[in-house]
Amino acid sequence: MLSIGQVAKQAGVGVDTIRFYEKQSLLGKPSRTPGGYRTYDDSAVRVLQFILQAKHLGFTLREIKQLLRLHRGTQSTRGDFRTIAREKLADIEAKIVALKRMRDVLLPLVARCDGVGPLAGCPIVEALTKDLTHEECHKSEE
Repeated sequence: MLSIGQVAKQAGVGVDTIRFYEKQSLLGKPSRTPGGYRTYDDSAVRVLQFILQAKHLGFTLREIKQLLRLHRGTQSTRGDFRTIAREKLADIEAKIVALKRMRDVLLPLVARCDGVGPLAGCPIVEALTKDLTHEECHKSEE
């Protein structure tokens, strides 16, 4: 059995992170010593590593909870995981498109601004304060 500090060290996270994941039902409830201290088995470290890897891949806590349920399920298949991964990939692709669109707008603004002098006439400020029509606002959000 491992203490919360030992689990934290092995998983490379803080003790508060472990407590947070417990509250979020991502990590199972630990056993307790007669003195009330949490104790864990080795599987807690593996679950924390799973959570950290999923986070690095962009999965939200809600999605990670779903992945953990599938991982623990006896009837889960590769297809179940693939479906969730494909949905995440589509989400990432959409974010990339949005980020490129933002870059394409900001890049020329930054290039036109010499960074010297008062705000009046600054292309960045002008772009941010420009009156946009309702259609232009919604077009930029698409």
